[in-house]
Amino acid sequence: MGIGIREADAADWPQIWPLMEPIVRAGETYCWDRDMTEDDARDVWLEERPAYVYVAEEAGQILGTAQLHPNRAGGGSHVANASFMTAAPASGRGVARTLAAHVLEQAAAQGYRSMQFNAVVQTNERAVALWESLGFRILATVPDAFRHPVHGFTGLHIMHKDLEEHRR
Repeated sequence: MGIGIREADAADWPQIWPLMEPIVRAGETYCWDRDMTEDDARDVWLEERPAYVYVAEEAGQILGTAQLHPNRAGGGSHVANASFMTAAPASGRGVARTLAAHVLEQAAAQGYRSMQFNAVVQTNERAVALWESLGFRILATVPDAFRHPVHGFTGLHIMHKDLEEHRR
């Protein structure tokens, strides 16, 4: 059957939160409060337009989710930003890569000129490798900007990709 990507809706939340919660609680990849409530997480993840939320699913089971929105409002609204989460049991199955390819295509189709990640945790080596394999570059690393629960203070990468190739 394969992994399908579609836009999420509020009815997906009961499957999205269980894959998000362990990631939030671990505190290793997002600059979020590790004690965030489910209601707060829903508000952060299921943003109103211009944000879009997508899910990767297989046989009705949500394996991952992504959020796409402008990096900033006004003069910065032509640059996209995105966040991605994959359910632990689906790790290594290409879910993040499949979601990323979809989100990059959607960002270009929505008129974004580029995509910027503001805070990729330096020790999140799998994510950094994925983004680099998809053409993102590390523009800068802010030293000691993230307090990792295992590794202590570590850097946050600012990563960027031009979306020209996706507009063709």
